[in-house]
Amino acid sequence: MDGAEKGHPEDLWWDCCGTSSSQVEEHVTVSDSPPLGADVEVDDALKPVEDILCNKLALYSSSDESEDMGSSQSKPAEVLDVVDAPWSVATAPSTSTETADQRLSPQLSPSTGQDNSSRKRKLNMETEAESSDRVVRRRGPGDESLEDSSTDEGESEGALERKRLKKLYPPWKMNVFPTPQPPKLKSWIDTFKNWNSGERLMALDSLIDSCEPVQVRHMMEIIEPQFQRDFISLLPKELALHVLSFLEPADLLRAAQTCRYWRLLSEDNLLWREKCKASGIDSPWTVPVARRDFSSSQLISAIISSIGGSSTSALDNPRFSPSSASTSFSTISQPTPSPWKAAFLRQHSIEMNWRKKPIRPPKVLKGHDDHVITCLQFSDSRILSGSDDNTLRVWSATTGKCLRVLVGHIGGVWSSQMHGSTVISGSTDRTLKVWNAETGQCLHTLYGHTSTVRCMHLHGKKVVSGSRDATLRVWNIETGVCLHVLVGHLAAVRCVQYDGKLVVSGAYDYMVKVWNPEREECLHTLQGHTNRVYSLQFDGKHVVSGSLDTSIRVWDVRNGTLKHTLIGHQSLTSGMELRNRILVSGNADSTVKVWDIVSGRCLQTLSGPNKHQSAVTCLQFNSKFVITSSDDGTVKLWDVKTGEFIRNLIALDSGGSGGVVWRIRATETTLVCAVGSRNGTEETKLLVLDFDAHPEDEGAPTSSQSSTSLFDEPDPIAS
Repeated sequence: MDGAEKGHPEDLWWDCCGTSSSQVEEHVTVSDSPPLGADVEVDDALKPVEDILCNKLALYSSSDESEDMGSSQSKPAEVLDVVDAPWSVATAPSTSTETADQRLSPQLSPSTGQDNSSRKRKLNMETEAESSDRVVRRRGPGDESLEDSSTDEGESEGALERKRLKKLYPPWKMNVFPTPQPPKLKSWIDTFKNWNSGERLMALDSLIDSCEPVQVRHMMEIIEPQFQRDFISLLPKELALHVLSFLEPADLLRAAQTCRYWRLLSEDNLLWREKCKASGIDSPWTVPVARRDFSSSQLISAIISSIGGSSTSALDNPRFSPSSASTSFSTISQPTPSPWKAAFLRQHSIEMNWRKKPIRPPKVLKGHDDHVITCLQFSDSRILSGSDDNTLRVWSATTGKCLRVLVGHIGGVWSSQMHGSTVISGSTDRTLKVWNAETGQCLHTLYGHTSTVRCMHLHGKKVVSGSRDATLRVWNIETGVCLHVLVGHLAAVRCVQYDGKLVVSGAYDYMVKVWNPEREECLHTLQGHTNRVYSLQFDGKHVVSGSLDTSIRVWDVRNGTLKHTLIGHQSLTSGMELRNRILVSGNADSTVKVWDIVSGRCLQTLSGPNKHQSAVTCLQFNSKFVITSSDDGTVKLWDVKTGEFIRNLIALDSGGSGGVVWRIRATETTLVCAVGSRNGTEETKLLVLDFDAHPEDEGAPTSSQSSTSLFDEPDPIAS
């Protein structure tokens, strides 16, 4: 046995073909690697060719499957079986009964004793004798007997090695027998170049129709990579980031799963900062280090699955790594997580909690017995409730425990404000009180009004109160001193707004007044309503007033002129919120409307089959949602842009028979509802619903850790 025969069977075979095994391994590695990146750049001229090739391959595949269903004796005489291995030779039917493995085994077996040159001569002679009728077909399931025929009798080492090589190197990945260049090829190419685009497409169509499956497959392997060019990895980082900035956030998350270099780009903090700003997120969020990998994978899966995509990651597959950047990030194990990206993912998870995910059981806070909860505030993680039982209670939104009971009023509490640990309350006992919510101590009692303190608005260290005595008073909450008294209304003051410079008030005398509190001067009296004014909004430029006359009026605060009269409601506008130029109004006619106060148009009416069945008692909204409560005992969630009903957040069993949701307050992650009834059918209580992305699920902070509020503190006027 010579030296060649003692070598590995794989080396013996490649010696016969004139190619070293190392060269073939290099070729196979390149051939097996898929193109890098995603379908990000295509040559339009190749599209028709690819479509034709795909159709052609589909026809061949269906034809092969139908042929494989029959026995080997029913196949046409001109179709031959070729074993899926790089050394397989396609020939016409032979009268010999030996199989392809038997014909090739003398050339491959290390025990035959023949040298390499004699084996090659024998193989070439057989090939030339049968080349005129050569046809190739994909092997069907029935052809496995060619390989397995000797299993029961015991297989030689050479036969086992041939099987291993057949699996490693399919015939369409190798050109084992080089073919000399056909004659007149150059003139044929030159003729093709001289044709116009349409003629070239016709020629390619005819050429593909005349090809056999193995040739079509060969063309597909050449053309397919042209549709998958990773140009992102070839660009300078600045340009690559500029290109990625045009992707939507969900597409950017998919791009991050393409390869390691794309993930490195997709974690860019400035890139995600712009995405956050576009979504209304004003501050980043730092993911706890111990939870970074876990939270990112969980949140990415959630956001991609919510849009119907696949969350399978290819980040750890080296076949997707761009060769051009392999050295630049070979030492990088993980890109630095972007705080802005973490903020965006957390925001999306919270939004899905509001929209779709099952609502967690609410915390139930009881303490006001069967009395009415007249006012409700929510700041940081503290909840403040005031009642006609003469008390206020401070609750923890996190634990649901009552932290303090503020006792001191001798009449029902009908208005309140809270900032940090400072609480201000107004009562039917005609006084205001300033409290420390941490200790429960009453710091000041503010005397001056001669009737119920019905409304108030806190700004900085000053609070403006409105009373049934038709006056407004400005107080310093640190000293407890009354700074100014504003006199001019002819009936009870029902609502007030204060921006630190101007005071705007609405009263039962049908009028809205704009005041300069420092000079105690009425700048404008806005007349036009024909009934009591119940609600106000003021953004520094516009005054919006809602009245029992069913209209909403928009005024210019600088000159007191009427800009728009918003008509559409049928009853009392009980509550409004204004943000930027968008106004949302709730009415006793059970409808909610969204307005553009600049144009005066009604953008949406939140009604339909899922609308409230009774008066709307309270509302809040942000850039995505509107939350509304009603006398029918429900709290509903709506899409602010489309006006579509999303779902019920609360639906009392006693709704329709006396159960009422009086007040609601919401932050980004928490909703607080004041619930009760007027006939004893529903117990008075607070319901606290949590929509946070919980740390055990997605690495997000709890409600108490989150200070960002999507639902800004609304107008504090209690009805």
